[in-house]
Amino acid sequence: MKQLLVRTGLPQALRLAWDAGPRWAALVVALNLAGAIVPLASAWATKLAIDAIVTQNTVTTVIALAAGLATIGVITSISPAIQSYATAELDRQISLLAQDRLYRTLSRLPGLKRFEDPAFLDRIRLAAQSGGMTPGQTGEACLGMLGGLIMVGGFLGTLLSISPPMTLLTLACTLPALLAEVFMARQRAATMWTLGPVERREFFYSQLLTSTDAAKEVRLFGLGDFLHQRMLQERRTANAEQRTLDRRQMLIQIVLRAVAATVSGLGVIWAMVQCQAGLLSIGDILMFIAAMAGVHGGTSGFITQLGLMHQHLLLFSHYQHVTGVEPDLPIREIRRLATPFLRIEFDNVWFRYSPNHPWVLRGVSFSITNGRTVGLVGLNGSGKSTLVKLLCRFYDPVHGTIRWDGLDIRDVDIADLRNRLSVVFQDFMQYDLSVAENIGLGDLALISDRDAISIAAKRAGVHDAVCSLPSGYDTLMTRNFFQEDEQTEGVYLSGGQAQRIAVARALLRRDRDLLILDEPSSGLDAQAEYELHNRLKTYRTGKASLLVSHRLNTLRDADFLIVIDDGVVAESGDHEHLMRLGGRYFRLFTMQAAGYQDLV
Repeated sequence: MKQLLVRTGLPQALRLAWDAGPRWAALVVALNLAGAIVPLASAWATKLAIDAIVTQNTVTTVIALAAGLATIGVITSISPAIQSYATAELDRQISLLAQDRLYRTLSRLPGLKRFEDPAFLDRIRLAAQSGGMTPGQTGEACLGMLGGLIMVGGFLGTLLSISPPMTLLTLACTLPALLAEVFMARQRAATMWTLGPVERREFFYSQLLTSTDAAKEVRLFGLGDFLHQRMLQERRTANAEQRTLDRRQMLIQIVLRAVAATVSGLGVIWAMVQCQAGLLSIGDILMFIAAMAGVHGGTSGFITQLGLMHQHLLLFSHYQHVTGVEPDLPIREIRRLATPFLRIEFDNVWFRYSPNHPWVLRGVSFSITNGRTVGLVGLNGSGKSTLVKLLCRFYDPVHGTIRWDGLDIRDVDIADLRNRLSVVFQDFMQYDLSVAENIGLGDLALISDRDAISIAAKRAGVHDAVCSLPSGYDTLMTRNFFQEDEQTEGVYLSGGQAQRIAVARALLRRDRDLLILDEPSSGLDAQAEYELHNRLKTYRTGKASLLVSHRLNTLRDADFLIVIDDGVVAESGDHEHLMRLGGRYFRLFTMQAAGYQDLV
Protein backbone atom coordinates (compact mmCIF):
# COMPACT_ATOMS: atom_id res chain seq x y z
CA MET A 1 0.00 0.00 0.00
CA LYS A 2 2.82 2.38 0.89
CA GLN A 3 4.56 1.71 -2.43
CA LEU A 4 1.28 2.33 -4.27
CA LEU A 5 0.83 5.71 -2.57
CA VAL A 6 4.42 6.73 -3.34
CA ARG A 7 3.96 5.69 -6.97
CA THR A 8 0.83 7.83 -7.29
CA GLY A 9 2.68 10.85 -5.91
CA LEU A 10 0.14 11.48 -3.13
CA PRO A 11 2.67 11.69 -0.26
CA GLN A 12 4.95 13.95 -2.32
CA ALA A 13 2.10 16.31 -3.22
CA LEU A 14 0.87 16.54 0.37
CA ARG A 15 4.43 17.02 1.65
CA LEU A 16 4.95 19.89 -0.80
CA ALA A 17 1.74 21.52 0.47
CA TRP A 18 2.83 21.10 4.09
CA ASP A 19 6.38 22.37 3.44
CA ALA A 20 5.01 25.45 1.69
CA GLY A 21 2.87 26.64 4.62
CA PRO A 22 2.44 24.34 7.62
CA ARG A 23 0.35 26.81 9.64
CA TRP A 24 -2.01 27.56 6.77
CA ALA A 25 -2.23 23.86 5.94
CA ALA A 26 -3.17 23.03 9.54
CA LEU A 27 -5.85 25.74 9.52
CA VAL A 28 -7.30 24.49 6.23
CA VAL A 29 -7.41 20.94 7.63
CA ALA A 30 -9.21 22.09 10.78
CA LEU A 31 -11.76 24.15 8.84
CA ASN A 32 -12.49 21.31 6.43
CA LEU A 33 -13.03 18.85 9.24
CA ALA A 34 -15.30 21.32 11.00
CA GLY A 35 -17.19 21.81 7.76
CA ALA A 36 -17.77 18.05 7.55
CA ILE A 37 -19.08 17.80 11.12
CA VAL A 38 -21.37 20.84 11.05
CA PRO A 39 -24.07 19.36 8.73
CA LEU A 40 -24.35 16.27 10.94
CA ALA A 41 -24.58 18.37 14.08
CA SER A 42 -27.15 20.64 12.44
CA ALA A 43 -29.30 17.70 11.41
CA TRP A 44 -29.31 16.20 14.90
CA ALA A 45 -29.96 19.56 16.53
CA THR A 46 -32.87 20.16 14.17
CA LYS A 47 -34.36 16.71 14.88
CA LEU A 48 -34.05 17.15 18.62
CA ALA A 49 -35.52 20.67 18.49
CA ILE A 50 -38.52 19.57 16.40
CA ASP A 51 -39.17 16.57 18.65
CA ALA A 52 -38.84 18.81 21.73
CA ILE A 53 -41.46 21.19 20.33
CA VAL A 54 -43.83 18.39 19.25
CA THR A 55 -43.57 16.60 22.59
CA GLN A 56 -43.92 19.95 24.42
CA ASN A 57 -40.63 19.65 26.22
CA THR A 58 -39.44 22.29 28.71
CA VAL A 59 -38.76 25.83 27.51
CA THR A 60 -35.18 25.59 28.76
CA THR A 61 -34.53 22.54 26.57
CA VAL A 62 -36.07 24.19 23.51
CA ILE A 63 -34.05 27.40 24.04
CA ALA A 64 -30.85 25.41 24.52
CA LEU A 65 -31.44 23.49 21.30
CA ALA A 66 -32.34 26.71 19.46
CA ALA A 67 -29.15 28.35 20.74
CA GLY A 68 -27.19 25.37 19.53
CA LEU A 69 -28.78 25.71 16.10
CA ALA A 70 -28.00 29.42 16.08
CA THR A 71 -24.38 28.75 16.99
CA ILE A 72 -24.11 26.20 14.22
CA GLY A 73 -25.61 28.77 11.84
CA VAL A 74 -23.02 31.39 12.82
CA ILE A 75 -20.19 28.91 12.33
CA THR A 76 -21.66 27.87 8.98
CA SER A 77 -21.85 31.51 7.91
CA ILE A 78 -18.36 32.69 8.81
CA SER A 79 -16.22 29.57 8.25
CA PRO A 80 -16.41 29.64 4.41
CA ALA A 81 -14.87 33.12 4.32
CA ILE A 82 -12.03 32.10 6.63
CA GLN A 83 -11.54 28.85 4.74
CA SER A 84 -11.48 30.65 1.39
CA TYR A 85 -8.80 33.06 2.58
CA ALA A 86 -6.70 30.33 4.21
CA THR A 87 -6.94 28.13 1.11
CA ALA A 88 -5.95 31.02 -1.17
CA GLU A 89 -2.97 31.88 1.01
CA LEU A 90 -1.87 28.24 1.14
CA ASP A 91 -2.18 28.05 -2.65
CA ARG A 92 0.04 31.12 -2.99
CA GLN A 93 2.65 29.59 -0.73
CA ILE A 94 2.52 26.28 -2.62
CA SER A 95 2.81 28.02 -5.99
CA LEU A 96 5.86 29.93 -4.81
CA LEU A 97 7.63 26.84 -3.49
CA ALA A 98 6.66 24.66 -6.46
CA GLN A 99 7.82 27.24 -9.02
CA ASP A 100 11.05 27.71 -7.08
CA ARG A 101 11.80 23.97 -7.13
CA LEU A 102 10.74 23.55 -10.76
CA TYR A 103 12.77 26.37 -12.25
CA ARG A 104 15.71 25.71 -9.95
CA THR A 105 15.78 22.19 -11.41
CA LEU A 106 15.53 23.50 -14.97
CA SER A 107 18.30 26.05 -14.43
CA ARG A 108 20.56 23.27 -13.14
CA LEU A 109 20.19 21.12 -16.24
CA PRO A 110 23.66 21.56 -17.75
CA GLY A 111 22.96 20.74 -21.40
CA LEU A 112 20.53 21.73 -24.13
CA LYS A 113 19.22 18.32 -25.15
CA ARG A 114 16.21 18.34 -22.81
CA PHE A 115 15.08 21.72 -24.12
CA GLU A 116 15.08 20.41 -27.69
CA ASP A 117 12.76 17.50 -26.82
CA PRO A 118 9.08 18.33 -27.63
CA ALA A 119 7.80 15.76 -25.14
CA PHE A 120 9.90 17.27 -22.36
CA LEU A 121 8.68 20.76 -23.29
CA ASP A 122 5.10 19.49 -22.94
CA ARG A 123 6.00 18.08 -19.54
CA ILE A 124 7.46 21.45 -18.51
CA ARG A 125 4.22 23.19 -19.50
CA LEU A 126 2.11 20.72 -17.51
CA ALA A 127 4.59 20.80 -14.61
CA ALA A 128 4.43 24.60 -14.45
CA GLN A 129 0.64 24.39 -14.61
CA SER A 130 0.17 21.55 -12.13
CA GLY A 131 3.11 22.00 -9.77
CA GLY A 132 1.83 25.24 -8.31
CA MET A 133 -1.79 24.08 -8.04
CA THR A 134 -1.86 20.30 -7.74
CA PRO A 135 -0.46 19.91 -4.18
CA GLY A 136 -3.06 22.31 -2.80
CA GLN A 137 -5.82 20.83 -4.93
CA THR A 138 -4.75 17.33 -3.92
CA GLY A 139 -4.81 18.33 -0.28
CA GLU A 140 -8.25 19.87 -0.72
CA ALA A 141 -9.42 16.72 -2.49
CA CYS A 142 -8.10 14.55 0.36
CA LEU A 143 -9.84 16.75 2.91
CA GLY A 144 -12.99 16.67 0.80
CA MET A 145 -12.82 12.88 0.73
CA LEU A 146 -12.24 12.78 4.49
CA GLY A 147 -15.09 15.20 5.05
CA GLY A 148 -17.29 13.10 2.80
CA LEU A 149 -16.43 9.97 4.76
CA ILE A 150 -17.17 11.71 8.07
CA MET A 151 -20.50 12.97 6.76
CA VAL A 152 -21.39 9.60 5.25
CA GLY A 153 -20.32 7.75 8.40
CA GLY A 154 -22.39 9.99 10.65
CA PHE A 155 -25.51 9.96 8.52
CA LEU A 156 -25.11 6.31 7.59
CA GLY A 157 -25.48 5.24 11.21
CA THR A 158 -28.65 7.28 11.46
CA LEU A 159 -30.02 5.96 8.18
CA LEU A 160 -29.13 2.40 9.17
CA SER A 161 -31.09 2.71 12.43
CA ILE A 162 -34.14 3.89 10.48
CA SER A 163 -34.04 1.55 7.44
CA PRO A 164 -31.27 -0.97 6.70
CA PRO A 165 -32.68 -1.81 3.20
CA MET A 166 -32.67 1.87 2.17
CA THR A 167 -29.13 2.13 3.49
CA LEU A 168 -27.93 -0.76 1.34
CA LEU A 169 -29.77 0.58 -1.71
CA THR A 170 -28.20 4.03 -1.24
CA LEU A 171 -24.71 2.57 -0.94
CA ALA A 172 -25.23 0.37 -4.01
CA CYS A 173 -25.70 3.52 -6.10
CA THR A 174 -22.23 4.79 -5.19
CA LEU A 175 -20.14 2.03 -6.82
CA PRO A 176 -20.97 2.91 -10.47
CA ALA A 177 -20.41 6.59 -9.68
CA LEU A 178 -17.03 5.79 -8.15
CA LEU A 179 -15.86 3.81 -11.18
CA ALA A 180 -17.19 6.44 -13.58
CA GLU A 181 -15.38 9.27 -11.79
CA VAL A 182 -12.04 7.45 -11.84
CA PHE A 183 -12.55 6.73 -15.54
CA MET A 184 -13.31 10.39 -16.29
CA ALA A 185 -10.30 11.55 -14.25
CA ARG A 186 -8.05 9.44 -16.43
CA GLN A 187 -9.75 10.80 -19.53
CA ARG A 188 -9.28 14.41 -18.40
CA ALA A 189 -5.58 13.92 -17.61
CA ALA A 190 -5.00 12.10 -20.91
CA THR A 191 -6.74 14.91 -22.80
CA MET A 192 -4.52 17.54 -21.21
CA TRP A 193 -1.44 15.57 -22.26
CA THR A 194 -2.79 15.06 -25.78
CA LEU A 195 -3.56 18.76 -26.16
CA GLY A 196 -0.09 19.82 -25.01
CA PRO A 197 1.42 20.12 -28.51
CA VAL A 198 -1.80 21.67 -29.84
CA GLU A 199 -1.84 24.41 -27.22
CA ARG A 200 1.89 25.05 -27.65
CA ARG A 201 1.32 25.57 -31.39
CA GLU A 202 -1.62 27.85 -30.66
CA PHE A 203 0.60 29.90 -28.34
CA PHE A 204 3.32 29.96 -31.01
CA TYR A 205 0.96 31.44 -33.60
CA SER A 206 -0.45 33.95 -31.12
CA GLN A 207 3.09 35.06 -30.27
CA LEU A 208 3.86 35.60 -33.97
CA LEU A 209 0.77 37.77 -34.25
CA THR A 210 1.72 39.94 -31.28
CA SER A 211 5.53 39.97 -31.10
CA THR A 212 7.58 42.87 -32.39
CA ASP A 213 10.22 40.50 -33.79
CA ALA A 214 7.75 39.05 -36.28
CA ALA A 215 5.67 42.19 -36.85
CA LYS A 216 7.59 43.42 -39.91
CA GLU A 217 7.41 40.21 -41.93
CA VAL A 218 3.86 39.46 -40.82
CA ARG A 219 2.73 42.78 -42.24
CA LEU A 220 5.00 42.90 -45.27
CA PHE A 221 4.10 39.40 -46.45
CA GLY A 222 0.46 39.69 -45.38
CA LEU A 223 0.70 36.76 -42.98
CA GLY A 224 -1.81 38.03 -40.41
CA ASP A 225 -4.87 36.15 -41.67
CA PHE A 226 -2.82 33.03 -42.43
CA LEU A 227 -1.37 32.86 -38.91
CA HIS A 228 -4.70 33.87 -37.41
CA GLN A 229 -6.48 30.98 -39.11
CA ARG A 230 -3.80 28.53 -38.02
CA MET A 231 -4.12 29.74 -34.43
CA LEU A 232 -7.91 29.34 -34.59
CA GLN A 233 -7.55 25.87 -36.11
CA GLU A 234 -5.43 24.77 -33.15
CA ARG A 235 -8.01 26.25 -30.78
CA ARG A 236 -10.82 24.44 -32.67
CA THR A 237 -8.88 21.18 -32.38
CA ALA A 238 -8.46 21.69 -28.63
CA ASN A 239 -12.12 22.68 -28.24
CA ALA A 240 -13.26 19.58 -30.14
CA GLU A 241 -11.28 17.29 -27.83
CA GLN A 242 -12.57 19.05 -24.73
CA ARG A 243 -16.14 19.08 -26.10
CA THR A 244 -16.05 15.31 -26.63
CA LEU A 245 -14.80 14.83 -23.09
CA ASP A 246 -17.42 17.18 -21.61
CA ARG A 247 -20.22 15.48 -23.56
CA ARG A 248 -19.16 12.07 -22.29
CA GLN A 249 -18.98 13.37 -18.75
CA MET A 250 -22.40 15.03 -19.06
CA LEU A 251 -24.09 11.81 -20.19
CA ILE A 252 -22.51 9.77 -17.41
CA GLN A 253 -23.53 12.32 -14.77
CA ILE A 254 -27.11 12.52 -16.07
CA VAL A 255 -27.56 8.76 -15.75
CA LEU A 256 -25.93 8.49 -12.32
CA ARG A 257 -27.75 11.49 -10.85
CA ALA A 258 -31.06 10.30 -12.22
CA VAL A 259 -30.56 6.97 -10.44
CA ALA A 260 -29.56 8.72 -7.20
CA ALA A 261 -32.57 11.04 -7.37
CA THR A 262 -34.90 8.10 -7.98
CA VAL A 263 -33.55 6.26 -4.94
CA SER A 264 -33.93 9.40 -2.82
CA GLY A 265 -37.51 9.85 -4.02
CA LEU A 266 -38.38 6.27 -3.16
CA GLY A 267 -36.86 6.78 0.26
CA VAL A 268 -38.97 9.88 0.95
CA ILE A 269 -42.14 8.03 -0.13
CA TRP A 270 -41.27 5.15 2.20
CA ALA A 271 -40.59 7.50 5.12
CA MET A 272 -43.93 9.30 4.68
CA VAL A 273 -45.80 6.01 4.55
CA GLN A 274 -44.06 4.92 7.75
CA CYS A 275 -44.93 8.23 9.43
CA GLN A 276 -48.56 7.87 8.35
CA ALA A 277 -48.56 4.43 9.94
CA GLY A 278 -47.20 5.94 13.17
CA LEU A 279 -43.88 4.14 12.96
CA LEU A 280 -41.79 7.33 12.49
CA SER A 281 -42.06 10.74 14.12
CA ILE A 282 -41.89 14.07 12.27
CA GLY A 283 -38.35 14.50 13.63
CA ASP A 284 -37.52 11.03 12.30
CA ILE A 285 -38.75 12.02 8.84
CA LEU A 286 -36.67 15.20 8.88
CA MET A 287 -33.68 13.23 10.10
CA PHE A 288 -34.26 10.56 7.43
CA ILE A 289 -34.43 13.17 4.68
CA ALA A 290 -31.32 14.89 6.04
CA ALA A 291 -29.55 11.52 6.32
CA MET A 292 -30.46 10.59 2.74
CA ALA A 293 -29.24 13.96 1.51
CA GLY A 294 -26.15 13.68 3.69
CA VAL A 295 -25.25 10.21 2.47
CA HIS A 296 -25.82 11.17 -1.16
CA GLY A 297 -23.98 14.45 -0.73
CA GLY A 298 -21.14 12.84 1.20
CA THR A 299 -20.68 9.95 -1.23
CA SER A 300 -21.02 12.30 -4.21
CA GLY A 301 -18.44 14.65 -2.68
CA PHE A 302 -16.15 11.75 -1.87
CA ILE A 303 -16.37 10.33 -5.39
CA THR A 304 -15.92 13.73 -7.03
CA GLN A 305 -12.93 14.55 -4.87
CA LEU A 306 -11.46 11.10 -5.50
CA GLY A 307 -11.72 11.66 -9.23
CA LEU A 308 -10.21 15.14 -8.95
CA MET A 309 -7.39 13.84 -6.77
CA HIS A 310 -6.69 11.08 -9.28
CA GLN A 311 -6.62 13.63 -12.11
CA HIS A 312 -4.41 16.05 -10.16
CA LEU A 313 -1.96 13.29 -9.29
CA LEU A 314 -1.75 12.18 -12.92
CA LEU A 315 -0.81 15.75 -13.81
CA PHE A 316 1.48 16.03 -10.80
CA SER A 317 3.47 13.14 -12.23
CA HIS A 318 4.77 15.57 -14.88
CA TYR A 319 6.00 17.90 -12.14
CA GLN A 320 7.69 14.98 -10.41
CA HIS A 321 9.25 13.86 -13.69
CA VAL A 322 10.70 17.29 -14.45
CA THR A 323 11.94 18.04 -10.93
CA GLY A 324 13.43 14.54 -10.69
CA VAL A 325 14.95 14.39 -14.17
CA GLU A 326 18.53 13.22 -14.37
CA PRO A 327 21.13 15.58 -15.89
CA ASP A 328 21.59 15.05 -19.61
CA LEU A 329 25.33 15.55 -19.21
CA PRO A 330 26.53 13.21 -16.46
CA ILE A 331 29.81 14.01 -14.74
CA ARG A 332 31.99 10.99 -14.15
CA GLU A 333 34.41 12.70 -11.79
CA ILE A 334 34.57 16.24 -10.42
CA ARG A 335 37.96 17.82 -11.02
CA ARG A 336 39.10 21.43 -11.00
CA LEU A 337 40.98 23.14 -13.80
CA ALA A 338 44.39 24.66 -13.32
CA THR A 339 45.01 28.38 -13.93
CA PRO A 340 46.20 29.46 -16.39
CA PHE A 341 45.52 26.75 -18.93
CA LEU A 342 48.13 25.63 -21.44
CA ARG A 343 46.28 23.72 -24.13
CA ILE A 344 42.77 22.71 -25.20
CA GLU A 345 42.53 19.72 -27.54
CA PHE A 346 39.78 18.32 -29.76
CA ASP A 347 40.77 14.71 -30.31
CA ASN A 348 38.90 12.78 -33.05
CA VAL A 349 35.56 14.38 -32.12
CA TRP A 350 32.42 12.96 -33.71
CA PHE A 351 29.02 14.48 -33.05
CA ARG A 352 25.40 14.44 -34.20
CA TYR A 353 22.40 15.87 -32.42
CA SER A 354 20.52 12.56 -32.29
CA PRO A 355 20.78 9.08 -33.82
CA ASN A 356 18.22 10.22 -36.41
CA HIS A 357 20.33 13.17 -37.54
CA PRO A 358 23.38 13.15 -39.82
CA TRP A 359 26.89 13.55 -38.46
CA VAL A 360 27.78 17.22 -37.97
CA LEU A 361 31.40 16.55 -36.99
CA ARG A 362 33.42 13.57 -38.20
CA GLY A 363 36.76 13.03 -36.54
CA VAL A 364 37.69 16.68 -35.88
CA SER A 365 41.08 17.22 -34.21
CA PHE A 366 42.82 20.50 -33.43
CA SER A 367 44.16 22.42 -30.44
CA ILE A 368 44.03 25.90 -28.89
CA THR A 369 47.15 27.09 -27.12
CA ASN A 370 47.13 29.75 -24.44
CA GLY A 371 48.01 33.19 -25.74
CA ARG A 372 47.14 32.38 -29.36
CA THR A 373 44.13 33.08 -31.58
CA VAL A 374 42.51 30.27 -33.54
CA GLY A 375 40.03 30.98 -36.34
CA LEU A 376 37.35 28.60 -37.59
CA VAL A 377 36.43 28.89 -41.27
CA GLY A 378 33.70 27.07 -43.17
CA LEU A 379 30.45 27.28 -45.06
CA ASN A 380 27.06 27.37 -43.36
CA GLY A 381 26.29 24.06 -41.67
CA SER A 382 29.89 22.91 -41.65
CA GLY A 383 29.90 22.49 -37.85
CA LYS A 384 31.69 25.62 -36.61
CA SER A 385 29.05 26.70 -34.06
CA THR A 386 28.63 23.08 -32.98
CA LEU A 387 32.30 23.05 -31.98
CA VAL A 388 31.63 26.10 -29.80
CA LYS A 389 28.67 24.34 -28.13
CA LEU A 390 30.79 21.27 -27.44
CA LEU A 391 33.56 23.37 -25.94
CA CYS A 392 30.99 25.04 -23.66
CA ARG A 393 29.76 21.51 -22.91
CA PHE A 394 26.17 22.05 -23.89
CA TYR A 395 26.55 18.62 -25.48
CA ASP A 396 29.07 15.80 -25.23
CA PRO A 397 30.83 14.26 -28.23
CA VAL A 398 29.41 10.95 -29.41
CA HIS A 399 32.97 9.76 -29.99
CA GLY A 400 36.31 11.34 -29.21
CA THR A 401 37.42 13.65 -26.44
CA ILE A 402 37.87 17.34 -25.65
CA ARG A 403 40.74 17.85 -23.22
CA TRP A 404 41.65 20.89 -21.16
CA ASP A 405 45.28 20.54 -20.11
CA GLY A 406 44.94 16.79 -20.52
CA LEU A 407 41.68 16.51 -18.55
CA ASP A 408 38.58 15.26 -20.31
CA ILE A 409 36.09 18.11 -19.83
CA ARG A 410 33.44 15.47 -18.99
CA ASP A 411 35.40 14.94 -15.76
CA VAL A 412 35.49 18.67 -14.96
CA ASP A 413 33.01 20.65 -12.90
CA ILE A 414 30.74 22.29 -15.50
CA ALA A 415 30.42 25.54 -13.56
CA ASP A 416 34.20 25.79 -13.30
CA LEU A 417 34.60 25.06 -17.02
CA ARG A 418 32.07 27.69 -18.09
CA ASN A 419 33.50 30.21 -15.67
CA ARG A 420 36.75 30.00 -17.65
CA LEU A 421 34.97 31.01 -20.88
CA SER A 422 33.64 34.26 -22.27
CA VAL A 423 31.42 33.81 -25.31
CA VAL A 424 29.52 35.87 -27.88
CA PHE A 425 27.11 33.43 -29.52
CA GLN A 426 25.97 33.81 -33.09
CA ASP A 427 22.36 33.84 -31.89
CA PHE A 428 23.04 36.18 -28.97
CA MET A 429 20.33 37.18 -26.51
CA GLN A 430 18.77 40.59 -26.12
CA TYR A 431 17.05 40.71 -22.73
CA ASP A 432 14.03 42.91 -21.99
CA LEU A 433 16.08 44.66 -19.31
CA SER A 434 18.08 47.86 -19.05
CA VAL A 435 21.28 48.34 -21.03
CA ALA A 436 23.32 48.11 -17.83
CA GLU A 437 21.66 44.82 -16.88
CA ASN A 438 22.06 43.44 -20.40
CA ILE A 439 25.80 43.97 -20.07
CA GLY A 440 25.97 43.10 -16.36
CA LEU A 441 24.45 39.67 -16.92
CA GLY A 442 27.83 38.66 -18.31
CA ASP A 443 29.20 38.65 -14.76
CA LEU A 444 26.63 38.86 -11.97
CA ALA A 445 29.32 39.88 -9.50
CA LEU A 446 29.69 43.11 -11.49
CA ILE A 447 26.05 43.76 -12.38
CA SER A 448 25.95 46.78 -10.05
CA ASP A 449 29.46 47.99 -10.95
CA ARG A 450 28.67 50.80 -13.38
CA ASP A 451 32.37 51.55 -13.97
CA ALA A 452 33.11 47.97 -15.05
CA ILE A 453 30.02 47.97 -17.26
CA SER A 454 30.95 51.22 -18.98
CA ILE A 455 34.51 49.97 -19.56
CA ALA A 456 33.13 46.85 -21.24
CA ALA A 457 30.83 49.03 -23.35
CA LYS A 458 33.76 51.22 -24.40
CA ARG A 459 35.76 48.17 -25.43
CA ALA A 460 32.80 47.05 -27.54
CA GLY A 461 32.50 50.53 -29.04
CA VAL A 462 28.93 51.09 -27.86
CA HIS A 463 29.45 53.48 -24.91
CA ASP A 464 28.70 56.68 -26.85
CA ALA A 465 25.53 55.19 -28.35
CA VAL A 466 24.35 54.14 -24.89
CA CYS A 467 25.00 57.59 -23.42
CA SER A 468 22.79 59.12 -26.12
CA LEU A 469 19.78 57.02 -25.07
CA PRO A 470 16.98 58.71 -23.07
CA SER A 471 18.04 57.20 -19.74
CA GLY A 472 21.58 56.19 -20.65
CA TYR A 473 22.57 52.86 -19.19
CA ASP A 474 19.23 52.66 -17.38
CA THR A 475 17.27 52.65 -20.66
CA LEU A 476 15.21 49.51 -21.21
CA MET A 477 16.11 47.60 -24.37
CA THR A 478 12.45 46.89 -25.08
CA ARG A 479 9.09 48.57 -25.43
CA ASN A 480 7.26 45.70 -23.79
CA PHE A 481 7.59 47.42 -20.41
CA PHE A 482 7.78 50.97 -19.08
CA GLN A 483 10.79 52.38 -17.29
CA GLU A 484 10.66 52.45 -13.49
CA ASP A 485 8.58 55.66 -13.60
CA GLU A 486 5.85 53.59 -15.34
CA GLN A 487 5.49 56.34 -17.96
CA THR A 488 8.64 56.40 -20.12
CA GLU A 489 8.99 53.72 -22.78
CA GLY A 490 12.17 51.82 -23.53
CA VAL A 491 13.86 51.68 -26.92
CA TYR A 492 14.65 49.11 -29.57
CA LEU A 493 18.32 49.16 -30.49
CA SER A 494 19.51 48.49 -34.00
CA GLY A 495 20.82 45.01 -34.77
CA GLY A 496 24.40 46.28 -34.78
CA GLN A 497 23.99 48.11 -31.46
CA ALA A 498 22.39 45.07 -29.86
CA GLN A 499 25.27 42.92 -31.09
CA ARG A 500 27.78 45.34 -29.57
CA ILE A 501 25.89 45.08 -26.27
CA ALA A 502 26.31 41.29 -26.50
CA VAL A 503 30.04 41.77 -27.13
CA ALA A 504 30.24 44.10 -24.12
CA ARG A 505 28.50 41.43 -22.04
CA ALA A 506 31.23 38.96 -22.99
CA LEU A 507 34.03 41.48 -22.41
CA LEU A 508 32.71 42.16 -18.91
CA ARG A 509 33.92 38.67 -18.05
CA ARG A 510 37.46 39.84 -17.49
CA ASP A 511 40.43 37.52 -17.00
CA ARG A 512 38.70 34.47 -18.44
CA ASP A 513 40.96 31.81 -19.94
CA LEU A 514 39.32 31.72 -23.38
CA LEU A 515 37.37 34.30 -25.38
CA ILE A 516 35.03 32.79 -28.00
CA LEU A 517 33.56 35.08 -30.65
CA ASP A 518 31.03 33.40 -32.94
CA GLU A 519 30.19 35.86 -35.74
CA PRO A 520 30.56 38.88 -33.42
CA SER A 521 30.17 41.44 -36.23
CA SER A 522 27.55 39.87 -38.51
CA GLY A 523 25.13 42.75 -37.86
CA LEU A 524 27.65 45.58 -38.21
CA ASP A 525 28.39 47.86 -41.13
CA ALA A 526 31.88 47.89 -42.65
CA GLN A 527 33.19 50.80 -40.57
CA ALA A 528 31.72 49.48 -37.32
CA GLU A 529 33.08 46.02 -38.09
CA TYR A 530 36.54 47.42 -38.75
CA GLU A 531 36.51 49.43 -35.51
CA LEU A 532 35.20 46.52 -33.44
CA HIS A 533 37.78 44.05 -34.71
CA ASN A 534 40.58 46.51 -34.06
CA ARG A 535 39.32 46.94 -30.50
CA LEU A 536 38.98 43.18 -30.05
CA LYS A 537 42.41 42.58 -31.55
CA THR A 538 43.93 44.90 -28.97
CA TYR A 539 41.90 43.29 -26.20
CA ARG A 540 42.90 39.76 -27.29
CA THR A 541 46.61 40.46 -27.30
CA GLY A 542 48.31 37.84 -25.15
CA LYS A 543 45.03 36.02 -24.52
CA ALA A 544 43.63 32.79 -25.96
CA SER A 545 40.70 33.27 -28.29
CA LEU A 546 38.59 31.28 -30.73
CA LEU A 547 37.09 33.23 -33.62
CA VAL A 548 34.29 32.05 -35.89
CA SER A 549 33.28 34.11 -38.90
CA HIS A 550 32.23 33.95 -42.52
CA ARG A 551 34.08 37.20 -43.19
CA LEU A 552 37.58 35.95 -43.74
CA ASN A 553 39.14 39.42 -43.59
CA THR A 554 38.36 39.38 -39.86
CA LEU A 555 40.25 36.09 -39.41
CA ARG A 556 43.36 36.60 -41.49
CA ASP A 557 45.36 37.87 -38.50
CA ALA A 558 44.62 34.74 -36.44
CA ASP A 559 47.67 32.73 -35.42
CA PHE A 560 46.12 29.54 -36.73
CA LEU A 561 43.17 28.89 -39.05
CA ILE A 562 41.13 25.71 -39.30
CA VAL A 563 38.94 25.11 -42.35
CA ILE A 564 35.92 22.90 -41.56
CA ASP A 565 34.21 21.29 -44.53
CA ASP A 566 31.40 18.76 -44.20
CA GLY A 567 32.30 18.08 -40.59
CA VAL A 568 36.02 17.41 -41.07
CA VAL A 569 39.18 19.50 -40.87
CA ALA A 570 39.94 20.11 -44.55
CA GLU A 571 42.87 22.52 -44.11
CA SER A 572 44.80 24.20 -41.32
CA GLY A 573 47.59 26.74 -40.95
CA ASP A 574 48.02 30.53 -40.94
CA HIS A 575 46.66 32.82 -43.64
CA GLU A 576 49.80 32.84 -45.77
CA HIS A 577 50.15 29.07 -45.65
CA LEU A 578 46.53 28.48 -46.66
CA MET A 579 46.74 30.99 -49.50
CA ARG A 580 49.80 29.20 -50.85
CA LEU A 581 47.92 25.87 -50.72
CA GLY A 582 45.38 27.22 -53.16
CA GLY A 583 42.60 25.09 -51.62
CA ARG A 584 39.22 25.82 -50.05
CA TYR A 585 40.39 28.75 -47.97
CA PHE A 586 42.10 30.32 -51.00
CA ARG A 587 38.90 30.04 -53.04
CA LEU A 588 36.68 31.46 -50.29
CA PHE A 589 39.05 34.32 -49.54
CA THR A 590 39.49 35.13 -53.22
CA MET A 591 35.73 35.15 -53.83
CA GLN A 592 35.15 37.53 -50.93
CA ALA A 593 38.06 39.77 -51.91
CA ALA A 594 36.82 39.96 -55.50
CA GLY A 595 33.68 41.68 -54.28
CA TYR A 596 35.74 44.58 -52.98
CA GLN A 597 38.14 44.90 -55.93
CA ASP A 598 37.74 47.73 -58.41
CA LEU A 599 37.19 45.92 -61.71
CA VAL A 600 36.76 49.10 -63.74
